[in-house]
Amino acid sequence: MLTPATSTNREPSLDELRQWDREIVWHAFTQMAEYEPLIFERAEGCTLTDVEGRQYLDACASVWCNVHGHRHPRLDAALREQLDKVAHVTSLGSSNPTTIKLAKRLTEIAPAGLEHVFFSDSGATAVEVALKMSLQYWRQRTVPRPNKTTYIALADAYHGDTLGSVSVGGVARFHAMFDPLLFPVLRAPAPDTYRLPPGVTRENALAHYVRQMEELLAREHERVAAVVIEPLIQAAAGMIMHPPGYLAAVRELTQKYDVHLIADEVAVGFGRTGTMFACQQELVTPDFLCLAKGLTGGYMPVAATLTTTEVWNAFLGAYAQSKTFFHGHTYGGNPLGCAVGLATLDVFEEEQTLARLPEKIERLAEHLARISQHPHVGDVRQRGLIGAIELVRDRQTREPFPWEQKRGMAVCDYARGQGVLARPLGSVLVIFPPLSITLAELDRICTTLEAGIVAATE
Repeated sequence: MLTPATSTNREPSLDELRQWDREIVWHAFTQMAEYEPLIFERAEGCTLTDVEGRQYLDACASVWCNVHGHRHPRLDAALREQLDKVAHVTSLGSSNPTTIKLAKRLTEIAPAGLEHVFFSDSGATAVEVALKMSLQYWRQRTVPRPNKTTYIALADAYHGDTLGSVSVGGVARFHAMFDPLLFPVLRAPAPDTYRLPPGVTRENALAHYVRQMEELLAREHERVAAVVIEPLIQAAAGMIMHPPGYLAAVRELTQKYDVHLIADEVAVGFGRTGTMFACQQELVTPDFLCLAKGLTGGYMPVAATLTTTEVWNAFLGAYAQSKTFFHGHTYGGNPLGCAVGLATLDVFEEEQTLARLPEKIERLAEHLARISQHPHVGDVRQRGLIGAIELVRDRQTREPFPWEQKRGMAVCDYARGQGVLARPLGSVLVIFPPLSITLAELDRICTTLEAGIVAATE
């Protein structure tokens, strides 16, 4: 039974907040029958503080979006300054100087050739924009190819939770329920370098997975609009690391078979892999680059889909030709979000964020090498400042723990008790801190998770 609404003249008690949080707020990816409220009131740097004053080191960057830490003075000031001008204007037929400047900055730092920016409000919508733009392009270009209406995506892919992004997703536990609502896609195997198919080794994995992608494209390219891929890492799939060279090979294949490449860098963009964008590590320019999360340093819901002049030109014409991209988001290009996005890029330059990453990446590698020796650690994986530890029941056979046992969650529950906030992907522990993390904080995250593995698997 819910308590009556509080008077506007008083603050609710902690017990009321917990009750309302448990009974009114419906949390994402959370079984509400089991939910125990965890309510954060303040944050600074890489530390979150709950309503009772307990502090937690943020090991998951508030689900992979915080870059420069919480309450960064530069980002806070950008928001306050923009508030003194205007909080929001629509992007439907109008604009704002702050929005325009962020679009220009993105085209300057993105892979060469991505010269146009469409703003939306989340990673899923950024992908949805790319899917729709690609399909419409093939129908409107100088020599139309209207049969290109399907997509190739990887097994175990995750691209968000709108119907379009779920359709190209491939995580059955998340998406199977909604199958009647989804459009069909062609599925290529996830290029996993740990759980390899029979007869495939790490040494020949690249050739194996590229051959499978080419066989699919050779057979189906006449009806394929685009290949959708997370560059280098399939994040929500369990931090699956692709073999080096796979992204570049897929880019070559999409060009060979006249198919778009949609690069979903929502999770891996903005320095996470050691370069500003993951695509840059293999010198790839996709046809569409989807960005969100770290775009505003984790402050505001802003997303962007970047594309080429070739795509842009296919949408130009007289109004009566109906070539317009009839798609939009109320808060797309929101000036507050774009202001903090500009400040985020400024901080990358001012604090030399990327130049300071190698020492942190090396320290994470040292911790992972030690943790890899635990008898229930099947694999450790790393790309840049993203680390993953896969727990297994049997190290030799790679037999996983039954998912119902929630071993990964048990480790994170232990860590939470020690003041470290982490979130697993099943039995995969994820280390994904803000890029501003200190070496001492990184040490604490890793040693705490290591102790949690011992506690959860002994």
